[in-house]
Formats: sequence, C-alpha cells, structure tokens
Amino acid sequence: MTDIFHEVEEEVRKERLEKLWKQYGDYVIAAVAVIVLGVVGYKLWQAYEARQQMKAASAYMSAIQMSDQGRNDMAAAAFENIAKTAPSGYALVARFSRADSLAASGRASEAVAIYMDIAGKDKSGLGDLARIRAAWVQADTLSRANLQALLAPLLADDSPWRFMSREILAYRDFEDGRMAQAQREYQSLANDPNAPSGLRQRTRAMATLIRTGVRDYGKVPPLVTPKQTPAGGQQGSPTP
Repeated sequence: MTDIFHEVEEEVRKERLEKLWKQYGDYVIAAVAVIVLGVVGYKLWQAYEARQQMKAASAYMSAIQMSDQGRNDMAAAAFENIAKTAPSGYALVARFSRADSLAASGRASEAVAIYMDIAGKDKSGLGDLARIRAAWVQADTLSRANLQALLAPLLADDSPWRFMSREILAYRDFEDGRMAQAQREYQSLANDPNAPSGLRQRTRAMATLIRTGVRDYGKVPPLVTPKQTPAGGQQGSPTP
C-alpha cells in the first residue's frame, strides 16, 4: 500500500515539474545563457585589457628612451599619442611625462598647462607632484606671491609636499635678494628631521652658500623625470 502512495506522489511531482518547466523553462534557459555569456565576455575583456596594457607599456618605454636620449620633442609626441590611446593609468602618466619632455625642450607654457590640468583633476598624488613641477618650471619667472598661491594646497603641516614647496619659495627669496629670509628657510629645512634626506643636503648647502657670501649659484635645477608606475602605488620622495 505504501508503494502505491509513493508512486502517486512521484507522478504528481513529475506533473508539477513538467508544468513548471513548460511555463518557465524558456526563462531558465535565457538566464543561464546570460550568465554564460557574461562570464565569457568578462574573460574576453580581461584578455583585451591585458593586451592593451602590454601595448601601452611597450610604447611608454620607447618614449622614455627617446627622452633619455635627449630627443624631447619626439618623446613629447610619443607621450601624447599614448595619452590618447592607452588605458587610463598609462594615459595619465604619459600626459605627465609629455609635460616633462615639453619643459625639457623649452616649451614651458605648454608643460605648465598640462601640469596644472593634472593638478586640478588627479587626486592620487600625481596631481600634487604636477603642481610641484609647475612651480619649479616657473620658479625663475613667477613672483613669490604667485608661487605661494600656486603652492598653497601643498604647504599645510600635514602635506608630504610641504618641504619641497618651502624649498621653492626659499629659492625665489634667494633669487629676489632676500638673503636673510632665504637663509633662515634653507637652514630650517636642513634641520628638519622629517624632511627627505636629499632635500636636507641641498638646503644645507644653500644655507652655507648664503652664509659664506658665494654668489655663483646658478639657476633652477633641471627637471629629472620621476620613475612612475601607472598602476599606482606610493612614490618615494620626489626630486625637482
């Protein structure tokens, strides 16, 4: 008797399943198809992104070599092309490197325009470095007041760029003949244990130079292109 009840239950269950499948089977198939296509599409996109990253990396290294060889105009053009076609990480760094190449080739106004555009848009840290670059490029031409306004966002006590910003302002004081003020600022930076070691060495040398009265001090240090990693990550202490 029990077996008969089980057989009836199985038949009822089977009929219900068949009814449900007829009613919703198409939707189930469609849902599975969407999931499969989504997974396949994601894998294809990952492969495409990897190819684009490799292509951008190769082009970027080629442009860096041009820059290292002093072919700054060609490097600037190469970086411009990368900025237009590469994935976002490489595109941003390529714009920065293009500005470096323009500055090195004497096209300061074009370089500053790019630096300031990056400074206004990027919040990852590269924007702050771009602001520092813009200030160094113009350190011989802008007034101290304008330089201070440019560097204002970086002069806060908790800013990692405050030391370099103060160095730029001290350089401007030095160029303008405000020797006592420049000497105090250089010496303050040289004595600050929180400042980067390279900056402390530079500012100590400048403080000594002012104190001894030597006048053959040259101009703004040349730009040195930072070794940037498009994928992000913390940079070391930058040098102008």
